[in-house]
Amino acid sequence: MSASLRFKVVDEAFRHAPLKTVLPKERPSDYFGKYVFNKQKMFKYLPAPIYAKMCDVIDNGAPLDRDVADAVAEGMKKWAMELGVTHYTHWFQPLTEGTAEKHDGFVEHDWKGGMVEEPDASSFPSGGIRSTFEARGYSAWDPTSPVFVLGDTLMIPTIFISYTGEALDYKFPLKKALYAVDKAATAVCQYFNPDVKKVVSNLGWEQEYFLVDESLYSARPDLVMTGRTLMGHDSAKNQQMDDHYFGSIPERVEEFMKDIEIQALELGIPCKTRHNEVAPNQFELAPIFEETNLAVDHNMLMMSLMKRVARKHGFRCLLHEKPFKGINGSGKHNNWSLSTDTGILLHAPGKTPEDNLRFVTFVVETLKGVYDHNGLLKASIISATNAHRLGANEAPPAIISSFLGKSVTALLEHVENADDDALSMDGKQAFKLDLPSIPEIFIDNTDRNRTSPFAFTGNRFEFRAVGSEANCASAMLTLNTAVAEALTDFKTRVDALIAAGEDKHAAILKTVREDIKYIKPIIFNGNGYGDEWKIEAEKRGLDCETSAPLIFDNYLKPSSVRMFEKMGVMSEHELEARNEIKWETYTKKIQIESRIFGDLCLNHIIPVVTKYQSMLIDNVSKVLAIFPKEKAEAISKENLTIIEKISKHESFIIENVDKMVEARKVANHLESEREKAIAYHDTVAPLLEQIRYHVDKLECIVDDEAWPLPKYRELLFIR
Repeated sequence: MSASLRFKVVDEAFRHAPLKTVLPKERPSDYFGKYVFNKQKMFKYLPAPIYAKMCDVIDNGAPLDRDVADAVAEGMKKWAMELGVTHYTHWFQPLTEGTAEKHDGFVEHDWKGGMVEEPDASSFPSGGIRSTFEARGYSAWDPTSPVFVLGDTLMIPTIFISYTGEALDYKFPLKKALYAVDKAATAVCQYFNPDVKKVVSNLGWEQEYFLVDESLYSARPDLVMTGRTLMGHDSAKNQQMDDHYFGSIPERVEEFMKDIEIQALELGIPCKTRHNEVAPNQFELAPIFEETNLAVDHNMLMMSLMKRVARKHGFRCLLHEKPFKGINGSGKHNNWSLSTDTGILLHAPGKTPEDNLRFVTFVVETLKGVYDHNGLLKASIISATNAHRLGANEAPPAIISSFLGKSVTALLEHVENADDDALSMDGKQAFKLDLPSIPEIFIDNTDRNRTSPFAFTGNRFEFRAVGSEANCASAMLTLNTAVAEALTDFKTRVDALIAAGEDKHAAILKTVREDIKYIKPIIFNGNGYGDEWKIEAEKRGLDCETSAPLIFDNYLKPSSVRMFEKMGVMSEHELEARNEIKWETYTKKIQIESRIFGDLCLNHIIPVVTKYQSMLIDNVSKVLAIFPKEKAEAISKENLTIIEKISKHESFIIENVDKMVEARKVANHLESEREKAIAYHDTVAPLLEQIRYHVDKLECIVDDEAWPLPKYRELLFIR
């Protein structure tokens, strides 16, 4: 790495012209789902009886028989091959936060020295189990998530399980969690409307990301290897003017956005919103709400598409939660709600007393689930990367609380404190619930709090703590399971009161009022960044731990194990296995950062600094030789001050890089993955920040023409 390379890539970045995206001649509605084997394609390629059975499987969760699966496979293969597809893959979501696939061709030996295309398609989306590339790992088709074509490959969304049937992925437990919340919420809904037969969990994700010119990216080994800048002094101008947020989208970026939206729509991803985010070179896209399982699949596919299309336009798409220090990190706000098959949004206020009691019930029981498992919910979103983002620059703190706003907070207080005459039953048919008016403008009326991890936003909750690089399934399977447990417990208590002779509505109201008192510690409408909140949260009994390896312990708390097992989502053994992976992943990420950072310090920064320091020393010698003594001393004094500063920073860097190496060696010899992760958090990660401080100071001292790495002002403002 050299300064000449830096200036070369900066020049290349300036010269990158926008790559014009060719817009389709059709309207988006005409090509939406073009490469998805959706119901429209099924109707065309499947026999009518098979189509009807598949609709029952997708809509109602009916069992998928082998003969139906084989017939669907034949129609699916015919459709795919008409599109020029040559391969297929089972596309699944292992616990690495990404996706995995192994492509197989539609060809077999003809045993005559040639090849033939597979005559039988039943080997791929069988609805059963087939082995994949990992030993003792098996995948099974998820028919509720449409098969799609990407390039020349038929992509088949699948679950991934072990030989013994335990989940090795995110999708399998997510589907179990969605079933659990459906069952629990439907049972509670039937108190208010017996016609409800199904409750669906909805998710609308907001994907934030950075774009960096590919030339500049390639000249930053830390970005290439870790996804974030491990060093770099603040730019004189960053986001303090707020001039990027919702500003005019740069032309080159807009062409990228057009391209990604077209491809997303062709794959059935309902893109809706695009805009500049707060930080320079930071952007956001968001789709229309979808059923949670499908929304998760679409987000995983979208992240892959974003990276691919970005390169086509000369960018690199950064999904790391904190690629640049001192400015906004990137989140993936998960807007979550529950809705019924009768068209009711359960977290939306209604127009009748009974509707509003239902609204209050579901808001309160959601908060009960969040309160009971606030540490677990934090564990579901924490990672080595998201830990850098939480607690600053619009990201919520590492303490789970819920912002409700003045209106809903006042509503719950009214329900809790109103006298019995205001909240009563007038006969068996007329239920009186004297609540303040809850108008529809609630949706736009709720005051917002960007420091809240779990905020109510009018007709849904926004789980803001989820990181941009994460798989939404981790947070969604935990949240839905926690809410399912709360609703199940709520129904048990209400039924007990009814069995004891209480009127149904009175029993519901009595139980809701108990829970409103119980959930008060989780409700916080103030500033989540303030130090006083950390003190207050600890008093309330909320989980205030900030160490990611220790936060992961929440998965193995008795209350967490009991919840997951009771709801039929995961066993204790599955949770133990997941935690091993989480601890190991945390360790490896910090380990890689430490290694590349040490290399950059010793092999890129120190040589440049030493050379610049030698130049200054040489300059002092020449000044003393040429100028009269008094003048020479005055001139050289300034240079000597700089030389001393450089020596101080240089010595600290060299000494502490050695300490960092030794700390890694000690941590690597610890026995358990948990111990290793804790050691990396406590002894290695802090040194990264301490050393960085001195490197960033040197960046401000050393001659700009000598500095080898692209600076923040170049990475963030060249588009």
